[in-house]
Amino acid sequence: PQEPSDSPGADSIKIKKEVANTFVKRQKRSSLYSEYYKSPMEQMHERCENYPPCDYLSDQIGFYMAYNRFFG
Repeated sequence: PQEPSDSPGADSIKIKKEVANTFVKRQKRSSLYSEYYKSPMEQMHERCENYPPCDYLSDQIGFYMAYNRFFG
C-alpha cells in the first residue's frame, strides 16, 4: 500500500483541452438522453399505476402479479 504522500497531487494530473471538452460534451449528451428515456420496467409501472384496477391490485398482491393479470 502506498502512503498518501507518495501519490501524485491533483495539480500534477493533466489532460489535453480537446480530450476534456469531448468528455464534458459526452456527459451532457448522455444526461439529456437519460431524462427522456424510461426503462421498460418504469413504463410498465406507469401503465399499471394509470389503470386503477391494476394499481389497486398491485397494493394487494404485488406489482408483477397485478401487471400480468391485466396486461400479461
